[in-house]
Amino acid sequence: MKKRKVELVVISDVHLGTYGSHAKELYNYLSSIKPKVLVLNGDIIDIWQFRKSYFPKSHLKVIQKIISFVSKGTKVYYVTGNHDEMLRKFSEMSMGNFALVDKLVLTLDDKKAWIFHGDVFDASVNHAKWIAKLGGLGYDYLILLNRFVNWFLTKIGKEPYSFSKKIKASVKKAVKHISDFELTATDLAIENNYDYVICGHIHEPKIVHTVNKNGETLYLNSGDWVENLTALEYNKKRWKLFHYAAANYAEEENLFEMEDILSNQLTPHLLFSKQNILD
Repeated sequence: MKKRKVELVVISDVHLGTYGSHAKELYNYLSSIKPKVLVLNGDIIDIWQFRKSYFPKSHLKVIQKIISFVSKGTKVYYVTGNHDEMLRKFSEMSMGNFALVDKLVLTLDDKKAWIFHGDVFDASVNHAKWIAKLGGLGYDYLILLNRFVNWFLTKIGKEPYSFSKKIKASVKKAVKHISDFELTATDLAIENNYDYVICGHIHEPKIVHTVNKNGETLYLNSGDWVENLTALEYNKKRWKLFHYAAANYAEEENLFEMEDILSNQLTPHLLFSKQNILD
């Protein structure tokens, strides 16, 4: 297969190690591209929910593919998120073409791109915890149930249905959190003269040009590889939101595998102030 050359690719919220992760589809996507720079914008390995009983080969293959990128000359930045926040104790570590960071600024054709996962805003946006709760163990089992329903729907010729998207669209707190998240990100980017602000975290892929009284910026969100199966691509001075359109719920490995519900509570959400992300 001929690989597409791309200057920069950003993916986030893969959640390897959970039932919801579309690792097979992500592996197919990564195998189809040849990026100069790959940014893993948080929540790639879900350490919050990591369990020895579930880490299939398809998830391991994604990690192997990322390592192969590093060995073949692609610069790979791993930006830490909340579900892999344990890695933050090793931030600013670099080894060859691989770097582990909490936030990142890249220059793209004389324009500045500010890249971070986005959980830093959970302290500053009305202390909203919806996304943290939605991204926990209950969300993982909701996605597993959703896959079973969608498998049945495809068998009878119906369109797939997303439970969590319906919930997020109907719960005012969730809708407000997403709106406030985007507003906070763009306001700070404009205030600090960033041409692009690139986030993940809220599982809402988007590219939107934002203008306020102080200036303008381009807000980009890479989405996720749980429901939306999206990535951001930058090439020849243009941004593109890539959608993986061939997701097949019926072929997911270990679709019906279940385990005892863990009694452990979610790891406390790591919170930062606005100043933390600017330092």
